[in-house]
Amino acid sequence: MWVAAERPRKIAVVVIAGILGENRASARIEGVERAVHDRGGWPTEAAIDRSEHELADWELLTDALVDALNRQGVMNVDELRRGIESMPPEEYERASYYERWLYSVETILTEKGVLAPGELEARLGR
Repeated sequence: MWVAAERPRKIAVVVIAGILGENRASARIEGVERAVHDRGGWPTEAAIDRSEHELADWELLTDALVDALNRQGVMNVDELRRGIESMPPEEYERASYYERWLYSVETILTEKGVLAPGELEARLGR
């Protein structure tokens, strides 16, 4: 049996951590491992590249594909994010922004049965 006052307090701490950022609440949440995509508050000396760049053709097509899937009700932005967040940490670190989108699209469409497992690799001759 849980103590009525204790459980809501723990839930509140987790919610506050999500709102304020884990660093501000981390002293109260022990043993919570952050996923690779959760970058808020990570210390770094690296400069942020704020320069604009032209998107490659495949990046434009990826953006258009995700938009078309969303408009047709096949996949929404929440699913896109979930797919990105499901990436293995090593792959996430290596992948560019739109490569993460492609990973997510393949993952979600496979989950939904739109693609068969390994179908894209087979079509690409891999």
